[in-house]
Amino acid sequence: MPEEKKTVAKVEPLRKTRPCPECAKPSHRDHYPFCSNRCREADLSRWLNGAYAIPVAEDEKSRDYDDEN
Repeated sequence: MPEEKKTVAKVEPLRKTRPCPECAKPSHRDHYPFCSNRCREADLSRWLNGAYAIPVAEDEKSRDYDDEN
């Protein structure tokens, strides 16, 4: 019986590897853009605890609309 040769697919990844925003290790496809589940959950924890916030600027038009009511 002849030996079977394993073929290796040379497929380019969908996204380039980037440094993990938490620890700067290379990102992993399963946890992108993080390197591991631990780093992904640490980031999520900060969002849920309010450590990250998206700044909101009060819109002048909405203030004028509220004054009319």
